[in-house]
Amino acid sequence: MKQFLIFLAILMAIPTVAQQRISLTECYQLVNDHYPLAKQKDLLEAQSTLESEAVSTSQLPQVAFDAYATYLSDVIEFPLAMSGIEPLNNDQYRATVSVNQLIYNGGATGASLDLKSAQLKAKQKEVEVSLYQLKKQINQVYFSVLLAQESEALLSAKEKQLRAKLKEVQSGIKYGVLLPASDKVLEAELLKIGQQFQEIESDKKALVETLSSLIGKPLTAETVFERPFVQTDLQTDVNRPELEWFELKKEEIEGSEHVLSKQNAPKLLGFATGGYGNPGLNMLDNSFQGFYTVGVKLNWKVFDWNANKKQREALAINKDIITKESEAFRLNTNIELNRQQREIEKIEGFIASDQEIIRLRKEVLQSADSQLKNGVITASAYITELTNLYEDENTLIRHKIQLELAKANYNVIKG
Repeated sequence: MKQFLIFLAILMAIPTVAQQRISLTECYQLVNDHYPLAKQKDLLEAQSTLESEAVSTSQLPQVAFDAYATYLSDVIEFPLAMSGIEPLNNDQYRATVSVNQLIYNGGATGASLDLKSAQLKAKQKEVEVSLYQLKKQINQVYFSVLLAQESEALLSAKEKQLRAKLKEVQSGIKYGVLLPASDKVLEAELLKIGQQFQEIESDKKALVETLSSLIGKPLTAETVFERPFVQTDLQTDVNRPELEWFELKKEEIEGSEHVLSKQNAPKLLGFATGGYGNPGLNMLDNSFQGFYTVGVKLNWKVFDWNANKKQREALAINKDIITKESEAFRLNTNIELNRQQREIEKIEGFIASDQEIIRLRKEVLQSADSQLKNGVITASAYITELTNLYEDENTLIRHKIQLELAKANYNVIKG
């Protein structure tokens, strides 16, 4: 009984594996999560954290160690009246430890940290822009797989119809109603259909492998690709991530301007130095001594020949350049949306005429079917009409898939 239950569980699991399904929305999400470029967002954040920590260290005490030994070719000599003073040694030694503590720098550290944050946001948005641009590639591959899937189903229907017709023709030959070679024409056509199946399967396999690589998920030829119901709002309100990226680049420039405005601010530091050397601070004591100094230091660049001002003016020009790029992007996107809308309208017109053509083809094929049964036309003539109907039905399917692709691309262009 236990073995039977295990066998039953395996049988129930097989259809689940065979019926793997995937949707266009899922492909969008997977490419955002698994495409190699997506990993850059975490790397950029880690990089920015390290850089910000490095900037913040300017507010911590800065410790330095110095040591030297020198030999002087000449030293200070004292007059005879002061002959009781021991002359200085020609060899001198000193080791010091210095500590500098930033007290005030006009907010330059905070401005630098704000700039790092703005740079991180702009870089991460740039990654999003690159990932978003993959959506068109996803659309093209996904709908190509859908077309192969639909073409395969249509070809199966044609094959089924031909096999049924072959049985009728063979029966007609048996009873002398049709010419003996009539079934050979149908058999040859069935062999051609087998070749078409192979071609579709090969193309579909290549497309599925491409999509699998893009989204980072294993897919097979048996995977069912769900046909999306694409809705489009035919308005030109663009909401692309590129527009957000342009704004973040402006904020980054503003952060750079803020940093520059703090560069010439006065900087106040406290310092302390302790050391041991010969001589020490008392130059008249020719022996090893310990010593220390403490104090504050003010550093203020009063005049820089307008270098800082010119740098800020250059940044302002760069901001204007980005504004123009944003305007050009909006203009080009609206042009592309308009062109895509015309494409949608054109394909909708094709679909309406395709349906009428198919209706007429079915009437012709129905007549040809009756004529073949009565031996009025040959099997070749019947196959011609069947092939015409198949090709027109295939054209209709292709146009329907193209319409969905055009709508999906419209949504991607619009954002």
